[in-house]
Amino acid sequence: MTKKYKKLILSIVLDLIGIIPIPFIDVLWAPLSSYLMTKMYKGKQGKVAAVISFIEEALPFLDIIPTFTIMWFYSHVIKKEDVEEIITF
Repeated sequence: MTKKYKKLILSIVLDLIGIIPIPFIDVLWAPLSSYLMTKMYKGKQGKVAAVISFIEEALPFLDIIPTFTIMWFYSHVIKKEDVEEIITF
């Protein structure tokens, strides 16, 4: 299994942790998820995703958004296609 797919599995697990419907956990999880996002995804995209992750986890009823998995998809599918288009021109 490649590093890319290990990161996908970790992203899914972290999103599942964020779904736990216990308010006390959200208070701890929001800053932790933000920190983990910056460590998993570097640069400007990681910082933006960290802010989004913090807001999503801190606000009620937004916990179901899979922020880590969306960021993985953006980094490894969407962003990868942009790079390939630049190379082909």
